[in-house]
Amino acid sequence: MHIDLTGRTALVTGSTQGIGAAIATSLARAGARVGINGRTEERVKEAVDRIRAEVPAAQLVPVAADVTTDDGAREAAAALPQVDILVNNLGIFGPADPLQISDDEWRRYFEVNVLAAVRLIRRYLPGMSERGWGRIENIASDSAEMIHYGMSKTALLAVTRGFAKQAAGTGVTVNSVIAGPTHTGGVEEFVYELVDRSLPWDEAQREFMREHRPQSLLQRLIEPEEIANMVVYLASDQASATTGGAVRVDGGYVDSILP
Repeated sequence: MHIDLTGRTALVTGSTQGIGAAIATSLARAGARVGINGRTEERVKEAVDRIRAEVPAAQLVPVAADVTTDDGAREAAAALPQVDILVNNLGIFGPADPLQISDDEWRRYFEVNVLAAVRLIRRYLPGMSERGWGRIENIASDSAEMIHYGMSKTALLAVTRGFAKQAAGTGVTVNSVIAGPTHTGGVEEFVYELVDRSLPWDEAQREFMREHRPQSLLQRLIEPEEIANMVVYLASDQASATTGGAVRVDGGYVDSILP
């Protein structure tokens, strides 16, 4: 399947590293003009340089803004007033004792993982609807054991379904992409919090999956590019009939017949 996003403009939040960087790179490779977002100009510039090294013809727009705040969302919209593809990838995670999570920490997870996406959807969905075409993708998760993280990502599924209904009949699709255990720098650190730090990475990864993610049918961590492949597909014309859904790229981690 050949996916051509030439002429489309995308914004990927939290795209200076990890899954977000892989998504931005894949969208650029498919021909989209892509907004690269991070909190500082330095990190955004580094990401832009890395992506251009991989995709020399990439059309990239630096978007240095903290989109977890209303001011940051306005700054992002000023840098990219019109967006055809919005990928709400930004998120935070981390293990915590459920009984020790403070009210402020619950609020922080909701603010970053949910409200940041809601603010940007409110800004960009009206224009997409008026133009009769748009793609909104919210990066969700299969994780439920990190209770505050799981709460926020579950809320994102409801946000997705609600905005998909708001966009009904407009030519705009709104979907969640449920990412399974994925190999990123942050996840490497998380893995080593749970297994012996003296182990080489390949061995540590295998032990982590065996001990802490035994449901995985892949029996390995997913690579960020594999998440990006699904995001690019959902951003395409070929995915025009997929909306309001929670599409799994989880390596078969969720043990169910239906999503």
